[in-house]
Amino acid sequence: MADEKSYGWTGKMLRVNLTTGAISTEPTDPYKGYIGGMGIANKIMFDEVPAGTDPFAPENKVVFAVGPLTATGVPLAGRMTICSLSTFTQDHLVVDAHTGGMLGARIKQAGYDVIILEGKATSHCYLHIKDDQVEIKDASDVWGLGTREAAEALNRVEGDQACVATIGMAGENLLPYACLINSRNHSAGAGVGAVLGSKNCKALVVEGNGSVYVKDPQAIADLSDYMLGHVIGSNNNHVVPSTQQEWAEYYDAGSRWTARNGLYWALAEGDPIETGEPKPGELNTVGYRCMKSTKDLGDAAEKYTIKMNGCHSCPIHCYSDLRVEKTEELGGYATSGNTCVGNFPFTYMDGILKTGLGGDDTVIWNTLIGTLVDDLGLWCNYAQLYRDIAHCVKAGIFEKNLPPEEYDAYDWSKFYKNDPSIMAEILPAIASNKTEMSYVAYGPVVWTKRWNDPTWWDTQASQLINYRGWPVHHANECFAQVGALYNMMFNRDDMIHSAVNFQGCGLPFEIKQQIAEEVWGGADAIDQDKNYTPMNDHKANFAWWSIVTDVLHDSLVLCNWVWPMTMSPSKDRDYRGDLDLEAKFFTAVTGESVSTDDLYAAAAKIMTLQRCNTVRGMGTTDMRTRHDTITEWPFSMDPTIPVFTAGTTKLDHTDFDGALGMLYGKFGWDTETGSPTAECLDSYGSMDDVKAELQSKGLM
Repeated sequence: MADEKSYGWTGKMLRVNLTTGAISTEPTDPYKGYIGGMGIANKIMFDEVPAGTDPFAPENKVVFAVGPLTATGVPLAGRMTICSLSTFTQDHLVVDAHTGGMLGARIKQAGYDVIILEGKATSHCYLHIKDDQVEIKDASDVWGLGTREAAEALNRVEGDQACVATIGMAGENLLPYACLINSRNHSAGAGVGAVLGSKNCKALVVEGNGSVYVKDPQAIADLSDYMLGHVIGSNNNHVVPSTQQEWAEYYDAGSRWTARNGLYWALAEGDPIETGEPKPGELNTVGYRCMKSTKDLGDAAEKYTIKMNGCHSCPIHCYSDLRVEKTEELGGYATSGNTCVGNFPFTYMDGILKTGLGGDDTVIWNTLIGTLVDDLGLWCNYAQLYRDIAHCVKAGIFEKNLPPEEYDAYDWSKFYKNDPSIMAEILPAIASNKTEMSYVAYGPVVWTKRWNDPTWWDTQASQLINYRGWPVHHANECFAQVGALYNMMFNRDDMIHSAVNFQGCGLPFEIKQQIAEEVWGGADAIDQDKNYTPMNDHKANFAWWSIVTDVLHDSLVLCNWVWPMTMSPSKDRDYRGDLDLEAKFFTAVTGESVSTDDLYAAAAKIMTLQRCNTVRGMGTTDMRTRHDTITEWPFSMDPTIPVFTAGTTKLDHTDFDGALGMLYGKFGWDTETGSPTAECLDSYGSMDDVKAELQSKGLM
């Protein structure tokens, strides 16, 4: 009898039309050439959402997509992609939002690879999924609630086995900077919360009790043990400790392998838990390696730390659970949890405000803002919201442009009086989308024009990297041209960590050069920090690889904050990682034998598909001068330091122009325009429909 099980993929996609109430399923098979996650979601958007669609129109869709490795037991396979149209950038092009937590696993366990949400409900609703039981339900009782209260209420109704992913006030009010939150503080940004609000959809409530079939369970278990025992490091795959330890040959103060003797989860249930000195090869201590609370918030955060937490299937646990009672007194929540930007929003603001605060004060400001933003479902565009607010306060932009009665309603001096309650006042006002100040959360494309502040784009403090509306995400400070290149390629901040993981891993530069020669063809693929050299072919390989591995992880779906396994903490392995692990896991899960090169080619195809959607959305093939529009400050910064000398991350215009062409060539795109060609699409295979669509519009 033929084997009818679908390995890795469930084989089924769920389509929900909120206008008609129609609920149906269809097979995943036609889309498997795009792997899953980002790949499938982008193909559905290309096929079903015409260029020029308004993001708030019923014709726009929200595509939730997991991957073949989701919920299979593969480590760090707990993220997912949510694809829709941007609400905050020029031309409202296709963007991917990504989230961890438990949502992706629950969707997969319920039996779906993809959920396509389309149309617009006539009244406030939420989508309840319990395996094959799918219902559109009335949300009138939870509309108007914050994400925490809404999630709690929906769990009471539908059971605590369900994962609730909900929007807050910002999404309900169609604020362009609105996100979706699941598992308390795991967010999906890029304006997806506002799109859901435009559809009158408050939440997805998903319970999955089904099985996820894998072809070779023993191989997955063996690969997992091998990876955890010999290959994986800490958060961002940092592979040396941050302090000198007996077991380690090297250490580096910047490493996120921050565990050490005398460092505690001080508020752990029962007694404090010491992180100690977890060593490579100790499978049961991997989760102690990353003490992210103190890494992000300083030593003062130790006494507030309950534990380190993580997403589904994550052994690293880079997510800080804290309890700060003062935060609740100020209008936030005592318990907080997050990682990366969500952990230290005030730190970004204070880079501009220069209040001089530190210690417990900084912890309180950060946790107050973090809990408020998440409960409001208010996204930050990789901290751009925080920088923009701080700038508008300090430079008098609010004072000049807010109506007097609105400006006078706040005591702005609280920023300099160490009174965080100011944020509990202004953030809900912004999320209401009823105030002039709300425009700061429309993004700088809107507010800098509305409030006549064009110079902000070219000010280094803004950190805006592309004139189309997004800030740096490990840009020129990360291997100069390499980081700047991949910051141009998407329609939002890129969220690529493959390169920055390698940059900050903690290994001596000489070892990193050896690895660079083995992986990207030459030791000159990398430079010392703040001591960069002109562009070369090996750097182009590195930039291409950084993009391709990120897209691959967003399609499988894996956590690119730790993957790929470029390096290892094991001296016995000469600190080499294993870049074939994705292919090994894919083969074990699906039963389909693939090589690493096969997966890289598939990811390059997915990136090319998104580029084609961008070309169609913009109505031009001139990606170089219309889309990949880097701001000026990376070229004018450090005016007293010449480019390509020690002490600066400054770029050179001619060098960067050449770098763009080199990267385009690596994807097979036209090296002058940066647009995919017919020959390029033919080379990737099975893209005839994409080619025909662009040709029909004169865009190829």
